[in-house]
Amino acid sequence: MTVTGADITGADITGADVVEWDRIAVREAVRLVDLAASDDWERDTPCAGWTLRRLVAHMAAQHHGFAAAARGAGQDAARWREPEDMSEPARVHRSAAADVLDAFGEPGAGEREFALPELGGSFPGRTAIGFHLVDYVVHAWDVAATLGVAVELPDDVLRAALAVARRVPTDPALRGPGFAFAPTVDVPAGAGPLNETLRLLGRVPEDWVARN
Repeated sequence: MTVTGADITGADITGADVVEWDRIAVREAVRLVDLAASDDWERDTPCAGWTLRRLVAHMAAQHHGFAAAARGAGQDAARWREPEDMSEPARVHRSAAADVLDAFGEPGAGEREFALPELGGSFPGRTAIGFHLVDYVVHAWDVAATLGVAVELPDDVLRAALAVARRVPTDPALRGPGFAFAPTVDVPAGAGPLNETLRLLGRVPEDWVARN
């Protein structure tokens, strides 16, 4: 999953806590990936067409890419490539997560401009970290759903991710095969922030509860 475009830069999550919210989401994703056993890596995931191994390769690539962006090297396409050696997915993912958390934690990281080629330009640091936050809230859920376990994230992190998800364009012409997201799924009244975020970004949570 990759958040798209300038239309989401208005999400109101640019306060001082965004770096910590992102850190919590990333650490939860690490915890969940570390639960995978050797026979889990070829399982299907909520990301259509991707096994768990491929999903984790994507997650690692995005961590390294965002880390590079935080350090002024986001335009380097090589920093965004998926790792070639995914024989130890959890180890690869842990290393990538440490890289991005170190980069976001550097003094002044939130005030820098991040070059994010997949999103078509440069963005203020805290806004870019918000993009990363929603990615890893959703990907943490993707991994949890694949493994049949629960994702554990505090409400403030989930509300922050929802603020970004609500800004993602819902135009059907920008959803589906070839785009970052499946079409938006109807959000029932009373849906919690995680459920709403998942549905806005094309996930159907109850499908995965039933499977597991």
